[in-house]
Amino acid sequence: MTHLLIAGAGFLGQEIARLAAPTYRVTTLTKSGGDSHLACDLSSEAAIQELAGRIDPPELIIHCASSGRGGPEAYQGVFVNGTRFLKNAFPEAHLVFTSSTSVYHQTEGEKVDETSETSPDRETSRLLLLAEKQVDAAARLGGLYGPGRSVIYRKFLEDSAVIEEDGRRILNQINVRDAARACLFLAEGRHYGIYNVTDDHPMSQLETYRGMAERLGKPLPPVGERNLSRKRAWTHKSVQNTKIRELGWAPEFPSFLDALDTLGSPS
Repeated sequence: MTHLLIAGAGFLGQEIARLAAPTYRVTTLTKSGGDSHLACDLSSEAAIQELAGRIDPPELIIHCASSGRGGPEAYQGVFVNGTRFLKNAFPEAHLVFTSSTSVYHQTEGEKVDETSETSPDRETSRLLLLAEKQVDAAARLGGLYGPGRSVIYRKFLEDSAVIEEDGRRILNQINVRDAARACLFLAEGRHYGIYNVTDDHPMSQLETYRGMAERLGKPLPPVGERNLSRKRAWTHKSVQNTKIRELGWAPEFPSFLDALDTLGSPS
C-alpha cells in the first residue's frame, strides 16, 4: 500500500487524510503531535531527519501545514525551509505543496493562469513563490471553505458583511473537499509544475452576496469601503483552473453557491 505523508493536519490536511485512508497508508504530522498525529516541527531540519529515522520512506508527500497565522518568519520556517528539509530527507518522494492564489497581485479584474506574472507586494506571498521552486508540484489554492468554516457565509448570516465599494472584487474560492481531491490527484498522478486549484466560477463579491440573499431570503449587505486590512492583500483577478482540469480533475462544487447547502453552521 502506498505510503502518503501529510505534513499538516489542519482543516485541509484532515480532509486529505479522510479521503486517502481507504487506499493509502497515511502518516500525518503536526507540530505538537497527539490524536494519532506524529509530532514534527517542519521548520527544524533535525526534527525532520529524526522523523526520517523512525518512519518508512513515503512515496508521496503533501505539505499542507499552516503558518499558524504567523508572518514572514513563520513562512520562511514552515514553507521555505520545511519543503526543502522534507525533500532532502525523502528525496524519492513526490512532494506536493499547497501554495496560494495570493501570489497573483493583479487588481484590474484580469483572468490569470499559471503563466501570469506574480509580483506580490507582501513578503509572505514572495516566500510562497520560493517554496514552490523546491517541490515537484504546487497547488495554488483559492480561499478555502467548507462545512462550518466560511468567513463570507458567517458574516452574511451574522449581518456583519459589507459589500466593498461596488462589489466588483472577484472571490476565488475552493471547497475543502475539492482542494483535498486536487492535492491527491496531483500526488498520485506524479504531476509536476504549478496548478491553480479554484472552482470553475470565480464570482464577484456582489454576485456572491446576491446569490446568498436569494437562496436564504435575506437582504443584501450594506455598501462600505474597501477593506485594506485583510490578511491577504486587496486583489481583483479571476483565477483560472484550466490547467488541472485538462489533466482530468474537476471540482465537485463548480461554484461557492453550489456548496451553500453543505456549509451548516459556520464558525
